[in-house]
Amino acid sequence: MTQIIVLPHVELCPEGAVFEAAVGQSICDALLDNDIEIEHACEKSCACTTCHVVIREGFNSLEAAEETEEDLLDKAWGLEPTSRLSCQALVTATPLVIEIPKYTINMAKEGHSKK
Repeated sequence: MTQIIVLPHVELCPEGAVFEAAVGQSICDALLDNDIEIEHACEKSCACTTCHVVIREGFNSLEAAEETEEDLLDKAWGLEPTSRLSCQALVTATPLVIEIPKYTINMAKEGHSKK
């Protein structure tokens, strides 16, 4: 099992979280299994950007993103050099620190403005 630290997110995880995830599990599934309801509008099929996360620590331990994921990430709100789609990034033996961006493209289109 690998430790994952999730930085506080005002809506999804206000206090932050620390939990263990199985090696080989997607970051998205690990978040959902630990009651962090990250959006995944395409049902984890690598067809949207709603599960976008920023890997603050442990990024280099992840397998490189495939071209489809890279193309989608170009459309993600708040893209950073260590951004990944959580449905595509698989947990390795290296601990991770993850930040869930404040907004997704869906939230911006729907007009959410919670602070």
